Amino acid sequence: MANIAIVTDSNSGITQSQAKELGVFVIPMPFMINEKTYFEDIDLSQEQFYEMLTSGAEIGTSQPTPEAVMKLWDELLKEYDEIVHIPMSSGLSGSCQSAMVFARDYDGKVQVVNNQRISVTQRQSVLDAKLLIERGMSAKEIKEFLEADKFNSSIYIMLDTLFYLKKGGRITPAAAAIGTMLRLKPVLTIQGEKLDAFAKARTTNQGKSMMINAIRNDINNRFGGLGGNGENIWMQIAYTHDKVAAEAFKAEVQEAFPNAEIHMDPLSLSVACHIGPGALAVACCKKIK
Repeated sequence: MANIAIVTDSNSGITQSQAKELGVFVIPMPFMINEKTYFEDIDLSQEQFYEMLTSGAEIGTSQPTPEAVMKLWDELLKEYDEIVHIPMSSGLSGSCQSAMVFARDYDGKVQVVNNQRISVTQRQSVLDAKLLIERGMSAKEIKEFLEADKFNSSIYIMLDTLFYLKKGGRITPAAAAIGTMLRLKPVLTIQGEKLDAFAKARTTNQGKSMMINAIRNDINNRFGGLGGNGENIWMQIAYTHDKVAAEAFKAEVQEAFPNAEIHMDPLSLSVACHIGPGALAVACCKKIK
């Protein structure tokens, strides 16, 4: 059986310390903040990021450099036979396409997975890859399996503010002003590669109900049901900055799905810089049989 390394990026929500516990490798995503480069979970914590974001700092996302990616691969291939590289969704960043180009020079030893996931669902892909290694799959077989499985996940995200979507040019100032005046809570979804509009809620409670109903519909009608003991589905909660609100939402989701085991993580900073603090998300992934 091949000795295979798993590489992902910090958009997965896997911290450097968690990566060591899991036996995987995490490339920190770079951010330009007021013209200075920071690296997620290296010299940029969640707390520092939100302090800068809410104080009006100019924040831009970037890709890991070719040198950073290939240096890690080269080091790992001294010890491992193959690498499965799981970056964030190709629809949300160019880092996936870049990694695929870099991998051409590695004679098939590096397999880049384009399964269009982010945050807690990307994390689950890493855990699934570990399981597939234990089952004896090669890096190429794992890539093919995860890409075939890419639509077996859903994320719904409710925003607390339209300010950061307006700032990033993703909605017009007029639309943001109307939404703010009406106190609308947009609910977004990631189904595949893009972050798209799903619904508009009048209140936070309405938005949470919309997300719970939407994820229930996906579980029942797309993924074959939760299973009597939650054996068919992984469920996750994600959030930006407000952990107390996230814990309360997790309790509501747990009440709606009492048999589910629910994992909770902060949303990746690459998503957070576009949607701002106070966002709540619910996600699910179909379990590998």
